[in-house]
Amino acid sequence: MATLQDGAEILLTPLPMFHMNALACSTVAMILNGGAIVPLDRFHARRWWRSVADSGATIVHYLGIMPAVLLKLDAEPAERAHRLKLGFGSGVDARHHEVFERRFGFPLIEGWAMTETGGGGVTSTAQGPRHIGQRCMGRPAASMEYRIADDGGADVAPGQPGEFLVRTRGADPRRGFFSGYLKDEAATREAWAAGWFHTGDVVRSDGESLFFVDRKKNIVRRSGENIAVLEVESALYMDTRIGGCAVTPVPDDIRGEEVFAFVVPSATVDDTAALAASIVKTCAERLAYHKVPGYVAIVDELPLSSTRKLARGEIKTLAAAAVSANRAIDTRALKAKLRHA
Repeated sequence: MATLQDGAEILLTPLPMFHMNALACSTVAMILNGGAIVPLDRFHARRWWRSVADSGATIVHYLGIMPAVLLKLDAEPAERAHRLKLGFGSGVDARHHEVFERRFGFPLIEGWAMTETGGGGVTSTAQGPRHIGQRCMGRPAASMEYRIADDGGADVAPGQPGEFLVRTRGADPRRGFFSGYLKDEAATREAWAAGWFHTGDVVRSDGESLFFVDRKKNIVRRSGENIAVLEVESALYMDTRIGGCAVTPVPDDIRGEEVFAFVVPSATVDDTAALAASIVKTCAERLAYHKVPGYVAIVDELPLSSTRKLARGEIKTLAAAAVSANRAIDTRALKAKLRHA
């Protein structure tokens, strides 16, 4: 499925060349393959399929919310008038993966890597089962060694989530990785504690494939329970009244942290408080009580990075400010009622 033909591939990327994905993955891959790279200035959703056709692309590099945005567009003949054999990227919403492939006619090969891991720490679904709909990262490269550890550094039980620790097999565990953080030796030492690179990603394994759970810093630690923001966001997106959402932790004096949700409605809203209450009730039908948002803020848009990912750091800051200034809708009392209903 993911086999490339030497000298015959054309890869289209909308990602900036200062980004690891476009420069080190897409461009270097085409240099090694003898193929061509076609860079766009950015992702233009309504011109996307025309760009794909005009470029003659056989591969596209996707990231962030691109598949979700394309699925929202009206169907047009151009969306199937392509030569694509695959898309390569990461972060496709588990709910959209199968729908996207069926509608547009090519597979999305998910992968995992970081700027710091370079070519030393990489996984992909290019080989083996892809587990579509389960946030599958695939299998690690043969040259990579990994562990899944708890907060104390001990290996977690099989199937349980924990932090993803990686290194290169053999005598030089840092081969292929970054050399260090600029002018920050302490951060470099911390990242490589006990001889393993600490990715900050929480994953689980079924013994064969790896599955992404969330970024460790995106975990809401509420009353001792770990809540993955991606799980809450997936539950929210099942509500058709929600056009976009972002979940983040906010400080809570009693529980340590509480679940906060920014929501972009899919239609005009007259009563934001009523919508927030209804969303929480619906969410409670799909999630355990402690995972339901305790705060909701109705907004027009969500902050995104240059690569169209949610700007998680900014979102977390905005959420804390909204709670502090009483600009968020406090749904904790309703949440408590629903628990005992």
